[in-house]
Amino acid sequence: MASENTIRNYFVDEAGDGTLFSKRGKVILGDEGCSNYFILGVLDVNDVEKLTYEITALRAALLSDPYFKKVPSMLPEARKTYFAFHAKDDVPEVRKEVFSIICKQDVKFMAVVRDKRKLLDYVRQQAVKNTGYRYHPDELYDYLVRRLFKNLLHKDDSVMVTFSKRGDKDRTERLKIALEMAKNNFELQWNYRNHTDITVVPDIPHNCVPLQVVDYYLWSLQRFYEKREDRYLEFLWPQFRLVNDIDDTRKSMYGVYYDKKRPLTLAAFDDF
Repeated sequence: MASENTIRNYFVDEAGDGTLFSKRGKVILGDEGCSNYFILGVLDVNDVEKLTYEITALRAALLSDPYFKKVPSMLPEARKTYFAFHAKDDVPEVRKEVFSIICKQDVKFMAVVRDKRKLLDYVRQQAVKNTGYRYHPDELYDYLVRRLFKNLLHKDDSVMVTFSKRGDKDRTERLKIALEMAKNNFELQWNYRNHTDITVVPDIPHNCVPLQVVDYYLWSLQRFYEKREDRYLEFLWPQFRLVNDIDDTRKSMYGVYYDKKRPLTLAAFDDF
């Protein structure tokens, strides 16, 4: 009897931004509003329907709770928590409730982290080698897609990758190319023919609950890197499968891989 086809559901979002320069070409790293790190994360969700139901039910319950009736971010005109959870906008009491739900889900989270100071060094080197070179944040995003998915696309018959939309530009085809390149890189390294079918779906968190959940994992990781605050990351770490800090090359040119055996902690980050 033939085995059933396996379908994997991945949901992808980002934390921070890929911006290095102002419109006039001035370096803005260190300026207020410009992140020091760019993080791309993917959530592997085993039961999309269950996750969607429980998070949707939680938001409905919180919105009907009189305790929250005057919270600005939960009013419809704010277009924030009323429509979707977003860790940065949600008040601490709401955040706690979301954390209490997602920590019990059958999910795995993986991420790649780029230090934008090291990225700036790379961009300057490229500009010296090629005077026509111009950096664009899409270049960073697509590279991290290839890094993040290299080892994730060979175990299933079909993979559906839902990306959180970035602006109005449709980048579906470019992301499909990046994923195919990741698949090919795995094939070349391991001499393994990969027949996985890949579907790319652009969506927004308002319409896609798992993207709201990805945001919470990314937020916990971003707080760690940007503010050296580890309490949220420590709480969710059991569901973290891998964090690749690709610019920490003190021990390896490929960066550091944090996982169950080597948890990402402040001590590990500072002393590795």
